[in-house]
Amino acid sequence: MSWEQIERPVLGHRIGGHVVMRGEGALAVEDPCSARPYGEIPIASAAEVDAAVAAAKAAFRAPAWRQLAPLARERLLHKLADAIEADAPRMAALEALDTGRPIALTETVDIPGACAWLRTYAGWPTKLHGRAGSLAAATIPHHAYVRREPVGVVAAITPWNFPLILSLFKIAPALAAGCTVVLKPAPETPLTALRLAELALQVGFPPGVLNVVLGDGASTGAALVTHPDVAKIAFTGSTATGQAILRSSVPELKRVTLELGGKSPSIICADADLARAIPEAAMACFFNSGQVCYAGTRLYVHRSQYEAVLQGLAEVAGTLKLGPSWSRDSALGPLISARQRDKVDGLVSRARASGIAEAGPRGAAPEHGHYYAPTILRDVPPEAEIAREEVFGPVLAVTAFDDVDEAIAMANDSVYGLAAHVWTRDLRIAHHASARLEAGTVFVNCMLLADPSFPFGGMKKSGIGRENGAEVFDAYLETKSVVIALN
Repeated sequence: MSWEQIERPVLGHRIGGHVVMRGEGALAVEDPCSARPYGEIPIASAAEVDAAVAAAKAAFRAPAWRQLAPLARERLLHKLADAIEADAPRMAALEALDTGRPIALTETVDIPGACAWLRTYAGWPTKLHGRAGSLAAATIPHHAYVRREPVGVVAAITPWNFPLILSLFKIAPALAAGCTVVLKPAPETPLTALRLAELALQVGFPPGVLNVVLGDGASTGAALVTHPDVAKIAFTGSTATGQAILRSSVPELKRVTLELGGKSPSIICADADLARAIPEAAMACFFNSGQVCYAGTRLYVHRSQYEAVLQGLAEVAGTLKLGPSWSRDSALGPLISARQRDKVDGLVSRARASGIAEAGPRGAAPEHGHYYAPTILRDVPPEAEIAREEVFGPVLAVTAFDDVDEAIAMANDSVYGLAAHVWTRDLRIAHHASARLEAGTVFVNCMLLADPSFPFGGMKKSGIGRENGAEVFDAYLETKSVVIALN
């Protein structure tokens, strides 16, 4: 299959149930497997953003959504999941075209994951209730209760690595809570966002409940996050952009959730099951060509196992075939863009120039497209740039350690704190490391598991707040106390 054969949605904004083609200029969108453009998106100006926010605000206040019974919201979310499942071949193809990820992965990870998030949060509208109680120091008869109310219009801003799933990290709980949404996908990956908006209308969501604006961060994103009628911002992306969003939110004191960069450590202990630890540690870094916010890109290996692990990692890397998204033989696709490939190559080139060696030769990469072969760097000093900066590519920095506490100290010596991985057979070490590691999620004898039922987010410069789990609703609901005098 090629991208010419896919039925693609019209590349225009979705505002209040309408396709809007206006904007200030346009951006080309390409297939990263071939580096060939397949179309252009309009760059939403402040006017288009204002129209989208106005549509979301009107929908939020309209009885068709605001007075919709919780059970009806639950049914709509299930119907949207049903529609995605019915449209799965097309949705998987659109995601593969935009991201360059192998179709086998978008079919088995992205589409089922999107439906899992919708179905999980479909169960919440009937359970988001307040409570009745008594005032502790009241001197008059009273009736007191607590309401939980949707915050209003949500700006959801998503990256290009997992466009559909990461949009539903935000959209599913926001809609379950009764909010309305303006989604701004990354300019590189608009297709599944547009198709999602089409399906939402088809299954019965009122116009304006889910809107999509296309464009860049400098104009479209900035107009969205500073709009006075946006009550909540949910952002996944770089730490630098997250910091800028946080600064821009201060005048209006907007609610903000930020899931930002990572440089996640992995630790292979002396007692680890290497038959399991080696392939999992490799794929914790190389999955999706390293374009994963919580990829395990720093690997600390006990010195007694160091050479065996390096050899095993090189063997795993050698089996990973790079190829186009349409090939069932492809294990890894390209990086998203020439700019991203050049960034990754620059980091590796500087590491090599500083004396850091590769553990074995790199595999071959296709001539066309933005491919980058898995790269393993050995004996990496903890202070090296490649050990401290987020790469967002398939580059693994490996360092030996002699003591678990030494490994934990090196793992924590980072401005990031999104995730960590530990492989050990010792339950004491597993709990000790899990308690000491400064990360929002710690995986023991497993890797890269995300689930709608458990909170996800980072410590330090990896973010603010949590997505997923019951905890996510604190970001989408206001708490209101009501006291009624009865005398």
